Amino acid sequence: MRSAGKRRRLVAMLGSALLAAPALVACGSASGTTINVYYSPEQNFDKVVANCNAKANGRYTIVYNKLPREADGQREQMVRRLAANDSEMDVLGLDVVWVAEFAEAGWILPWTGQNKADAEQDVFPGPLKTATWNGQLYAATKNTNVQLLWYDDRLVTTPPTTFDDMIAQAQQLKAQGKPHQVLMTGAKYEGLVVQYNTIVNSAGGHILSDDGKQVVMDAGAVKGLEVLKKFATSGVTNPALTTSQEQTIQNGFEASNSQAAFLLNWPYAYSSIQKANPDRAAHFKWTRYPGVEQGTPGKVTVGGFNLAVSAYSKHPAESFEATLCLRSAANQKYQAITEGLPPTITSVYQDSTPVNSAQPRDAKNNPSMDDAYPMKDTILEELNDAQARPLTPAYQNASTVISNILSPPSAIDPPTTADRLRRELTDALNSKGVLP
Repeated sequence: MRSAGKRRRLVAMLGSALLAAPALVACGSASGTTINVYYSPEQNFDKVVANCNAKANGRYTIVYNKLPREADGQREQMVRRLAANDSEMDVLGLDVVWVAEFAEAGWILPWTGQNKADAEQDVFPGPLKTATWNGQLYAATKNTNVQLLWYDDRLVTTPPTTFDDMIAQAQQLKAQGKPHQVLMTGAKYEGLVVQYNTIVNSAGGHILSDDGKQVVMDAGAVKGLEVLKKFATSGVTNPALTTSQEQTIQNGFEASNSQAAFLLNWPYAYSSIQKANPDRAAHFKWTRYPGVEQGTPGKVTVGGFNLAVSAYSKHPAESFEATLCLRSAANQKYQAITEGLPPTITSVYQDSTPVNSAQPRDAKNNPSMDDAYPMKDTILEELNDAQARPLTPAYQNASTVISNILSPPSAIDPPTTADRLRRELTDALNSKGVLP
């Protein structure tokens, strides 16, 4: 979800002051070198590109080629072109789960030397792991994401720290005839996989081995099935759990007649509710994602995007340089404030200057990270021990298997479901080739 209204006005006011020379995107460089970036649609990424073109000063020109909005469409377009050794693609925007697949296929270049040092500097361990395969860095982190537990403080006075606590509080609210539902992504898609992976991480478990080559499904993974089953059958979910995706649950929490007390969703939830339901926004609070055991915080699954250099690029040196600019601290900060994309660089969270440092700070018109991210301390806590999804070149297969087997969550039988996951995930890992 991208911000609207207020953020568009902010971008209009700040764009020319912060990001110079937007016309450079459409112009040729003095050297005639073009760096084609293939990346998902983002509201303000074109301004970031313009800023980096200004810094290049004619040595090359970055051109922003927008991929389809849906993740499957993005991956499909890149896979088909890279499989044909397309040399017109230079910098690739990869979902965090695609790096292993693209690296194993030989489609992206490893980062070495000073480029590698610059890309790794000051990056949180969890996001950095998503850019790594077989001990080698294959991408630079651009932005990350972690889910929080959001709640209405008129209903919840002491935020829960575990799934058991959350379920118990929701059941008490239900018994009192108050809004009580816990909204979570439970549809048969990646959103359900993320929830299960986070619960498994929180239980200290593993779905796959660290090298992504074997299925583990240990005691922690089975415990994750037990937690998910209990949650789905506790009477506190929305009846539409099995069709719920991110925007579905966000709309459900923001509705004037909402029956929800809790929401498990990404940080964009904060900016979204400010406009959609200002009255409830005044009582919209947050805490860490619930854990499984008392005293052990939840360990969330990181999302986000990385930038990689195509192995078929005719201009790899310029492509590495352009990539470092596109995901620089300044540009991550800009998109964090204007677009709600959490940075991967730790120092950005401590930067108290406004987005346009040449002008006085103003919470509405020239905000700082403190203004745009009041929940940033909680995000920082989560990022410090966040975990990647299972890293494997066969992730698309593995994700499809997991979401199919876990849906609907109410039908989970932990021992039987664990055995089925072991069998079918093993088949997924042993499949040959890359799915188109």
